[in-house]
Amino acid sequence: MGRRGEYMSSQLILNNSVVNDEWQLVMPPEAETAIKKQAGKVVIFKLTGEGSLTKEQIENTTFPKDGKVVLPVSVFLHHQQDLSSRISKQEIGIWIETHEEIDSFISDIDDINKLPLISVRVKKFADGRIFSIGNLLRMKYKYKNELRAIGDVLRDQLFFLKRSGFNSFLIRKDRDAQDALLGLSDFTNSYQGAVDQKKPAWKITKRN
Repeated sequence: MGRRGEYMSSQLILNNSVVNDEWQLVMPPEAETAIKKQAGKVVIFKLTGEGSLTKEQIENTTFPKDGKVVLPVSVFLHHQQDLSSRISKQEIGIWIETHEEIDSFISDIDDINKLPLISVRVKKFADGRIFSIGNLLRMKYKYKNELRAIGDVLRDQLFFLKRSGFNSFLIRKDRDAQDALLGLSDFTNSYQGAVDQKKPAWKITKRN
């Protein structure tokens, strides 16, 4: 069975406001546990790391038959043809891990802008790959809809995530979303150009 709602108790910031989350996040089942011998000892470890979902995980991921759901991208691709009516009703979003290469699956999605929501899960606060993914989705692939950061998302990241194209943030459940919201205005001006302001400050500053 798939796991659902890992971050559902968290508060969502969308377009500079704290709002209720209409989406249900679908998680794949845990990877199988394997046993290895290491230095003469038996060590139990999970086959996780930064690998792709296994065929068994994809096939065994379950999700509701109605309502708005966010699927792992590999699960979405596996069911894409069967989900065409729900996609047209704006009921299907996807989520990706920061280690997943966008170029490797983007061409398999019929039209990225038919997806009302793309979430990117950052497992650790220090993982800066999420910023590059935001830039790619907005700048290279021209994604226009809701782009959400999920996982280990804290106040200190929000201003920079917004600069990278994110407009939605699911704050870690042990933190206060209202306080995190203030992080979007931590800085009043940005010197470098980015997704939210393409021209650098020195190009748009009026000279007296």
